[in-house]
Amino acid sequence: MSQTASSSSSFRPIPLTAAAGGLTITKPQQTATSFFKIASGEVITFAWNMTSVLATPTHLTVSAVCDNGNTYAVGPTDGIIPGTATEVLWDIYSYQVNNPNRPLAQATYTLNIWDDRGSGAALRGGYLQQNSELHFALYTPQAYTPIASGWTCATCNGAMSYAAHPAFISLVITFFIVFFSGFHLLRTSAR
Repeated sequence: MSQTASSSSSFRPIPLTAAAGGLTITKPQQTATSFFKIASGEVITFAWNMTSVLATPTHLTVSAVCDNGNTYAVGPTDGIIPGTATEVLWDIYSYQVNNPNRPLAQATYTLNIWDDRGSGAALRGGYLQQNSELHFALYTPQAYTPIASGWTCATCNGAMSYAAHPAFISLVITFFIVFFSGFHLLRTSAR
């Protein structure tokens, strides 16, 4: 009886008590939604660390799911990268130019990363569980228009400029001090 190895990796038994493997996004920071510009030379780097992964996946699938329901492959290889990878670079401008029938929307996206078992695979000790924790947004910059060419602020209100002026604030504070001081004097003299 002979045994032949079908893969170059060694088999490691996974204990029944092993926790499901996880993935922690390290770049971009997850403290707030990151905004990325769809422009030439703008490349997004997504990086992560894996923890408790005892069964190294053969490959990872990385995709961006838009709020509008469209799913886009992330990275230069249609979203499929080696299972040992800890980052992927996504040139969103090149994607935009090369996919005119399915352009990236100016919206919020969720980054999904899963292993060979596919999206939505059940939790299993030692195996990577799907990660969908990173949210980011894409936008297209507008062309520059100088003030001399007629640029106007559509959301600005001229009345608010007076309220933010230091002289106006000083005047309001002085009025309140005089009013409340006079009120206090009248109240104490009436006793």
